[in-house]
Amino acid sequence: MSINCIRVLLDNAAVSHPEKIAVRFNESKLSYAELLSRVNHVALYLQELDLPKGSRIGLYSNKDISQVIAILAILSTDYILVPLTRLLKPEQVQYIIDDCSIKCVITDKLKLKSIEEIDFDGHIISIETVDKDIPSFEEIYKYYNKPFHCDINGHENAVITYSFGLTGTPKGIVISHRNLFDSARVVSQYLNLNESDVISGLLIFNLDYGLNQIFCALLNKATLALHRFILPEEFFNHLINDQVTVLPLMPVHISQMFDEDLHARPTAELFDKVRTITSSGGNVTERMIDHCEKTFRNARFYSMHGLTEAFRSTYLDPSQIKIRPDSIGKAIPDVELYVIDENGLECAAREVGELIHRGSYIYRGFWNAPAETAERFKSVQILKNVIDLEGQLADEIVVATGDYVYKDEEGYFYFVYRRDDMIKTSGFRVSPFEVESVVTKHLPQIQQCAVFGMNNPLIEEEIVMVYSAASEISEKEIAFELKKHLATYMVPSRIVYRKSLPLVQSDRNQINKEELKQELAEN
Repeated sequence: MSINCIRVLLDNAAVSHPEKIAVRFNESKLSYAELLSRVNHVALYLQELDLPKGSRIGLYSNKDISQVIAILAILSTDYILVPLTRLLKPEQVQYIIDDCSIKCVITDKLKLKSIEEIDFDGHIISIETVDKDIPSFEEIYKYYNKPFHCDINGHENAVITYSFGLTGTPKGIVISHRNLFDSARVVSQYLNLNESDVISGLLIFNLDYGLNQIFCALLNKATLALHRFILPEEFFNHLINDQVTVLPLMPVHISQMFDEDLHARPTAELFDKVRTITSSGGNVTERMIDHCEKTFRNARFYSMHGLTEAFRSTYLDPSQIKIRPDSIGKAIPDVELYVIDENGLECAAREVGELIHRGSYIYRGFWNAPAETAERFKSVQILKNVIDLEGQLADEIVVATGDYVYKDEEGYFYFVYRRDDMIKTSGFRVSPFEVESVVTKHLPQIQQCAVFGMNNPLIEEEIVMVYSAASEISEKEIAFELKKHLATYMVPSRIVYRKSLPLVQSDRNQINKEELKQELAEN
């Protein structure tokens, strides 16, 4: 078995720290030895399904210890994990199942109904016992207890995660076992993680930032304490009761955390064990930093910038967070970053250009999407006017991120905008086309529709929809219909009626969204 895969981390932790608590959720907990045992049971069952190597296994469930077991079990086989966030609607799950030909879905009692709605014809495994014809984890633990043999190569595909692209349909990014291993290694290095840490498992495991918390815990023989954010009070109790030391967040969590009366919060001394806070998935405001500094007074705050096509590009050292809070920092270890203009020349200080990511942590490409892959994954020749390529590998791949940034005189990067009009809201990426397509299909009374993002410091961007129709339609009616077909975070928070929508002068078939943004910003 390769040394560069997550399974090795689990094996090593179970040997060196068998009695150490690996994962806990509320009152439930598993040691590393117990976790390995349960992972082996599920992995053995999956292996005996005898699916073709590289088959995709969907995971569609709520967060708990069984979800972690399922993730590690799939990664212990030669199958590929496809996380399906519980926020997706059945038709969106159907699209992903069809797009990457998922052969088996692991789900729970709550999500089983959604799977049955889409008439999935592959294998179904339920975490809880629900039906005599559907195998459950409880039965698997009881009957599949033979020795399990694992043989994985680090270069093989491990995970396909889905986000929304310009076409309006989700595009799966393919991640190798080596990618997962290296990501845990580099984060552990610059965060100085160790076995005494308790890492908060607040993030959902549908994308790499959330998954990385599991793998960092394994690498460092630390404890992962799971939590589902519902109310700030419960979240603070999680930090206190689980004695959390490392707190990975998205900006939306910081907003939710501090949206209530400050006096109702526990005293700061109860959070003195929190020594590290990380944030990714959106902009961090000075107000957010100030709240965190006052509440988590011993914590160092790391602001980070990641990519769809690579695990991470930059982080801002905590010593700089008050000095340059708008910066996304500098390159993480083993990564080189360049800012180039449209002619491929390196931009001067404070000149805006496209961010090019070279070095480690680059993913494999987009699943079954050669055009999207070619757009982002480029030959290193794109940097021929910036670096000396003599003696370099001619076929080296770099990522043209589509992020437009500038670098200051001290080498710190600042994000300006994305090449496309992707909306980033509450840590999610949402394509306007995806929302507009649902409107066209399910709200035929709407004649024209424009969806775009507008700045909102609490969630980075709020989704705005402006439409025209013969007469105004109830906002509640529109939102109700959209919620049937879209994940909650994709439903516009602001819906505006106009008798007609402005068009782009050079293309009378295209709605002028910039004019609409300006109009709404002034009102």
